[in-house]
Amino acid sequence: MDTEIRIRAVEETDFFQIVSLFKEFATFEKMPEQMTNSVERMSKEKDFFHCFVAETKEKKIIGYATYFFCYYTWIGKSLYMDDLYVKPEYRANGIGTKLINKVIQFAKDSECNKLRWQVSDWNKPAIDFYTHIGAKIDSNEHNCDLIFD
Repeated sequence: MDTEIRIRAVEETDFFQIVSLFKEFATFEKMPEQMTNSVERMSKEKDFFHCFVAETKEKKIIGYATYFFCYYTWIGKSLYMDDLYVKPEYRANGIGTKLINKVIQFAKDSECNKLRWQVSDWNKPAIDFYTHIGAKIDSNEHNCDLIFD
């Protein structure tokens, strides 16, 4: 199945499908009420939105990886992967691997010193996947969010 999946950069015409996947991911993360983004907001803020999508030959987006550049004082220029999500019915087919490899290659090509992301402590399949690709999972830090909505 995964040979028919294309990984490509997001386009503004994808926003409707992407927002739908954001809602799925928020539900998967057990926080659907926190997903307040919209197609309108994304269109307004499109210069800040960076994403690779996994697309079927029928042009259905079945997964995505969002990212942005950041600067960590201890290591310098880095890339932060905000989300990596693949629809449940498409998992275990190499799609998540293709998406994260695209992000990793983009970070390397962009001369980043580090790629960082988070994983929920209850998400054992994701922890196993990230450990398998060589990620070090740090349990020392906690998220601090100040929401302005």
